[in-house]
Amino acid sequence: MITRLLVANRGEIARRIIATCRVLGVETVAVHSDADADAPFVAEADQAVRLPGNTPAETYLRIDLILAAARRSGADAVHPGYGFLAENADVAAAVTGAGLTWVGPSAKAIAAMGDKLAAKALLAEAGVPMLPTWTEPEQVTRFPALVKASAGGGGRGMRIVRDAAGLAEAVASAGREAASAFGDGTVFIERYVERGRHVEVQIVGDRHGTVLALGERDCSIQRRHQKIVEEAPAVLAPELRDRLHASAVAAGRAVDYVGAGTVEFLLAPNGDFHFLEMNTRLQVEHPVTEAVTGLDLVRLQLLVAEGGPLPLAGTPPVEGHAIEVRLCAEDPAQGFLPATGTLHRFTVPGVVGEFAPTRGLRLDSGVRDGSTVQVHYDSMLAKLVAWAPTRAEAARTLAAALARAELHGVATNRDLLVRVLRSREFGAMEVDTGFLERHPEVFAPLLPPGEVPLVSLAAALASAAARRAAAPVLAGLPSGWRNVPAFPQVAQFTGPDGEVEVRYRLDRDGCLAEWSATPETAAPEDGSPAVTLVEASPERVVFDVDGVRRAYRVHLAGAAVFVDGPDGAASLTALPRFPAPGAELAAGSLLAPLPGAVARVHVEVGRRVAAGDLLLTLEAMKLEHPVLAPTDGVVTELPVPAGGQVDTGAVLAVVTPIEEASS
Repeated sequence: MITRLLVANRGEIARRIIATCRVLGVETVAVHSDADADAPFVAEADQAVRLPGNTPAETYLRIDLILAAARRSGADAVHPGYGFLAENADVAAAVTGAGLTWVGPSAKAIAAMGDKLAAKALLAEAGVPMLPTWTEPEQVTRFPALVKASAGGGGRGMRIVRDAAGLAEAVASAGREAASAFGDGTVFIERYVERGRHVEVQIVGDRHGTVLALGERDCSIQRRHQKIVEEAPAVLAPELRDRLHASAVAAGRAVDYVGAGTVEFLLAPNGDFHFLEMNTRLQVEHPVTEAVTGLDLVRLQLLVAEGGPLPLAGTPPVEGHAIEVRLCAEDPAQGFLPATGTLHRFTVPGVVGEFAPTRGLRLDSGVRDGSTVQVHYDSMLAKLVAWAPTRAEAARTLAAALARAELHGVATNRDLLVRVLRSREFGAMEVDTGFLERHPEVFAPLLPPGEVPLVSLAAALASAAARRAAAPVLAGLPSGWRNVPAFPQVAQFTGPDGEVEVRYRLDRDGCLAEWSATPETAAPEDGSPAVTLVEASPERVVFDVDGVRRAYRVHLAGAAVFVDGPDGAASLTALPRFPAPGAELAAGSLLAPLPGAVARVHVEVGRRVAAGDLLLTLEAMKLEHPVLAPTDGVVTELPVPAGGQVDTGAVLAVVTPIEEASS
């Protein structure tokens, strides 16, 4: 029996494992980097061991430190979660070699499936359908093609190539990203299936020779080859479902699989399916399978790791439908650029459970109010899961909860997720792995441009109410009361589309006498609507707009003002009335959008470039981010060499327009 489990991971998956252990009476040990010292998972474990440093290479990827932590804490088992060391055969061997229980498949099975090329060969012999595969660029005879990393997963080290001209650079770029993420830069190339669906089968095996399929998931909505919306069950014909389950079980039996794992397939429009890869670990999206089966997959992992038989005779029945979204700190409109900073507020309404099979709305989160989103780790903040009797109800419930959530402090993909869930195509199950590329309309923010003036007015009135509440004298007077009441108050903000200036006047009873917003582009086409102020406090502003009452929730955090309204949310920054002078940047300066390292510099000073040319590559949050020339010109500055570390706002390059460079 496992008595004390060390969780060799962080964030929400660490909290997920700890939650099940608490129910089962198993003590837990967390390991944490310095950056994670105050994270929720550390506080929730029975013990915690510090791993000195911040980056994964210094901490969570150090096998020696993990084993030392297990010895120091008296742990008798190790659960790797997902990511980091979860699919590292050397770790599994080291843990069992140290006399500890490894909660996962054998080192042999991990090694067999960890090398995707070897796995494809092995499972082809077991009768699992495969796509055409090549190991060298010159072997490729058919496009489009997909370059994939042989080790690892999560979309890293993957590139779609449409023609032979771009193949060599795609192979090189994917290899660099794979080497950085997984320590192995080996890549291969396979045929890319247009409009394919990503359907995967959850399997579980025990030490008594049983391998079962626990159902399937559709994970076709992806960005940068990473899943962001997952659901169970997949919408499939019964006969196709049976064949997928049989192929997944055959894959598990081919490697004597023990524990929870996932066999991923690409489903073509004609109904053919092909093996993609096998993940020898718990998947991020496992909660949707738990929701429709009622099973606790972490409990099953612990049970089979202890040597017990699976308490199931076959594939469990499925009830209802579950959809999960991955809420990430990133800006979809900027190429899914990861975001860092402090989460001033993280609240999702209607949640009925966390980290366990739940009927209703489930939240598995690695963060809380005040958490810092670090540059060192993945951008995922939480997973939100909705279960309902039907797929349509689950999508509606999930979209509504997301739309009402208060997510303050960092950019997120919330609006994108809501638009996907509410789209006609998603409702009609017209989805595939290229969904986002074909539907640019889902990238639009929920907040309509015409709503910005009212949001800004709400921010101005709430800020004024907060100042009055904090006033040392005469706090009861209406905000902005003057002997000459005709003179308006002015508030300026940086908003979603630039600066907005709000002018408003309150009468002596505190009622809104008049208001306006500039620039004119911030106001609706038919001018400012008729607005009556119903209520104004530091946290809540209510308007009557042309006879319709509209309430806005306001959260003030220093100069930041977060407004959540009926049509969407906005993050505003109050501008000072008398700004301090600052250093002026050279025209054409390209600034680092987040902390990271300059992985490669592709040009040199004096090089003439065209708009869109690749200047350098910034590596941050486990991904490569290209920095492109904004205009035709000459590179006049490259202040950071390859390998150099930069903070947000650092100048990466300066491109001077040609006419200015020659003058």
